[in-house]
Amino acid sequence: MTIPRSSPPLPLLHFALVFLFASSHLKGFAAGDASQGGESASTSPGCNVTSQDVKIKNWVNGDESASLDGLSARFGASLPTSVSKALRLPAILANPFNSCNKLSSKLSNSFVVAERGNCTYATKAEIAESSGAAGLMVINDDEDLTEMVCTKNETHLSITIPVVMIPKSAGDYLRRSMSSGGKVDILLYSPTRPILDISVVFLVLMAVGTIVSASFWDEFTAHEQNQPSAETNQEDSEKNTLKIKAVGAIAFVIVASAFLVVLFFFMSSSFVFALNVIFSLAGSQGMHFCIVSLISRASKRCRQMKINIPILGKVSVIAIVVLPFCIAFSIIWVGNRHSPHAWIGQDILGITLMITVLQVLELPNIKVASILLCCAFFYDIFWVFLSPLIFHQSVMIAVATGHKAGGESIPMLLKIPRFFDPWGGYQMIGFGDIILPGLLTVFSHRFDKLTKKGISNGYFLWLIFGYTFGLSVTYLVFYLMNGHGQPALLYLVPCTLGLTVVLGGLRGEIGDLWNYGETPSKVVPGGET
Repeated sequence: MTIPRSSPPLPLLHFALVFLFASSHLKGFAAGDASQGGESASTSPGCNVTSQDVKIKNWVNGDESASLDGLSARFGASLPTSVSKALRLPAILANPFNSCNKLSSKLSNSFVVAERGNCTYATKAEIAESSGAAGLMVINDDEDLTEMVCTKNETHLSITIPVVMIPKSAGDYLRRSMSSGGKVDILLYSPTRPILDISVVFLVLMAVGTIVSASFWDEFTAHEQNQPSAETNQEDSEKNTLKIKAVGAIAFVIVASAFLVVLFFFMSSSFVFALNVIFSLAGSQGMHFCIVSLISRASKRCRQMKINIPILGKVSVIAIVVLPFCIAFSIIWVGNRHSPHAWIGQDILGITLMITVLQVLELPNIKVASILLCCAFFYDIFWVFLSPLIFHQSVMIAVATGHKAGGESIPMLLKIPRFFDPWGGYQMIGFGDIILPGLLTVFSHRFDKLTKKGISNGYFLWLIFGYTFGLSVTYLVFYLMNGHGQPALLYLVPCTLGLTVVLGGLRGEIGDLWNYGETPSKVVPGGET
């Protein structure tokens, strides 16, 4: 039996793997999710209100425009959760515009719009409320939404109007509309985000399906040969696989960390565009590998049609025919990556690339798997939770949100729209959160197969359950922490590697798993001992 291969260039995969792993962070940021920060919060009763994501419906001269997003302050009135309970009131520019002195405008029953700066948020709100405003909207200096809190001196607040921060672009739009004489009406409300969006289920199925497909890929795409032949032996010898070594596992994490820091300091729209191009090239190679493998399995005639090409030698005709399609697909995706449906192309390229990577890379045993996954475990925790101690913000989350890239997003993730979330946005998971546990799961399947283990006494099925459970826990914690990005490997490594070690210990097979493939083991192919 032989397996048709259309192996991608290994150097390209090596580079692709670095930034795949550098993105091994679970992200679920919606379009309206805010970055939290700002001044130190007071513990006074008037400044412990929970911030709310805010939807801002607006009308210019009676015509409704696209809704804007905002973030409410840690003080002031809470907003209604539905449009029917909210008030539609006119918007007026503050005069002076910073709202740090007594306002000269007539603000009765209106929302006042002011710029950030020159005084505290609470001072702006107190001045606006004393002038009769029904609410205050503060325009931020950039596109981030910073949590508005109290200073240590503001210990006795009694602000009863809602206070909302809006991004600079939204503020500029409202200011232009009002400065040109337009009548702007505003309605503020904070719709409740569903506890569970069905998109999470589909994303988990995509991640688990990718690992399962990679585990069975060789068997599914194999074609029978009645007699072993020279061609069969040649194809087997051409299988490009790389066994990960312990030193390589450690070096891989170090290189990925360095790459993440480079992204943090130098990320720009042009940099991220270059990463999109690299991803599309690697993805087209992955798609090419998968399509050629499937066609070769389905058609013996296509499999046998080959031509000689100078330098390349004997090449499958179907590989040549499929290549332009894969390249065209990736080019179209790059050109339309900002369209609402671009996530479909990104997921196709990503899934096929990950299947290819999981065919090319192999974990030789649990010893190397433990080194790789334990390093990745601490990598994820450090860059999400501990990096603010050094860099003053979470490096992983800063890179994930991509504000420095001018709207360009890093492509190394699977994503799917939040179907029933009024805030929109996407559920996302980094490729590293699939590939790294996937390497262990593929190894477990190979180990089960070579040792002739069944479903119940093997490791593969248990690891699939463990991965699914770990990913579910990750999303549960994500929701419990109000959408704060989570290091998925914090939950996935114990549920996969930890489960493997526990099962191996209970079955008395931990030694075989630990040293498998290095020295003559008790367990050899065929199940003999």
